[in-house]
Amino acid sequence: MDLTGIHHLTAITADAPANNRFYTETLGLRRVKKTVNQDDTSAYHLFFADGAGSAGSDLTFFDWPVGRERRGTRSISRTGLRVPAASLDYWAGRFSDKKLTAGGIATLDGRCSIDFEDPEGQRFRLTADGANAGHSWDRSPVPAEHQILGLGPITISVPELAPTETVLSRVMNLRRVRDYASPDGEGQVHVFEMGAGGAAAELHVAVQPDLPTARQGAGAVHHVAFRTPDVPAIHGWANRLNELRVPNSGEVERYYFRSLYFREPGGNLFEIATDGPGFAVDEPFETMGERLSLPPFLEGRRAQIEAGLKPID
Repeated sequence: MDLTGIHHLTAITADAPANNRFYTETLGLRRVKKTVNQDDTSAYHLFFADGAGSAGSDLTFFDWPVGRERRGTRSISRTGLRVPAASLDYWAGRFSDKKLTAGGIATLDGRCSIDFEDPEGQRFRLTADGANAGHSWDRSPVPAEHQILGLGPITISVPELAPTETVLSRVMNLRRVRDYASPDGEGQVHVFEMGAGGAAAELHVAVQPDLPTARQGAGAVHHVAFRTPDVPAIHGWANRLNELRVPNSGEVERYYFRSLYFREPGGNLFEIATDGPGFAVDEPFETMGERLSLPPFLEGRRAQIEAGLKPID
């Protein structure tokens, strides 16, 4: 039983309108779902992805009125985004034009990449990836040949490797394939892969014992999710976690996918999520993400929920 890659990553914003503009207008992603946090319906949950809303391309945000994060260990410290192999020059120029905080093109772990931050300080790394094709969006301001393909690799920070490695390898069946010394202060980084491997299926673990414990806020990542194909597979993962006595949420029906949550020993929140049914389950594919979508169990509260949300378009 193997996970197949990164499914989605959920972060925190304190400014949903600006967040929406940045991810659609600057990064050129498609907003594929405009909904609410199912556990806190006063907050938007916005989903940005490739043109098809593919599993593995979802970058999502909870909109909470909070201050900036305090950076540190016990955190998901850098979000990887994959772009076509010949696109880094385009993106370096775009970041310069937009006056974003960004580094230059560099080689890291054998791949060309650019580090940058969004306006709230979330840390990203664009990685050139010639191994995967994405689904372009014809209404993106970014030309199709340069559009973001999807997520990966994702970097987490922990104070020690051994407890986290035990869960990654013995519970989640990830494979430790190599280590490298990060040149940008992330310390020793250990690379774990799942499924067929490659940038879309890697978790990088930075060991940083000298950092303070992070505190979540705007610009922080809330959790990272890993792909499993379908409901029978997530039943299998729920059984596995219970058999190994790993505390977990039990299966949660998110409507667009089915989920299972647990924390690894370094304190980071992990999710396992099914690839389907996807974002077109409750609205036409051509217009998904344009209006507020609510799962059936919240539809009866639509008027109340909409009254509590600020416009973002």
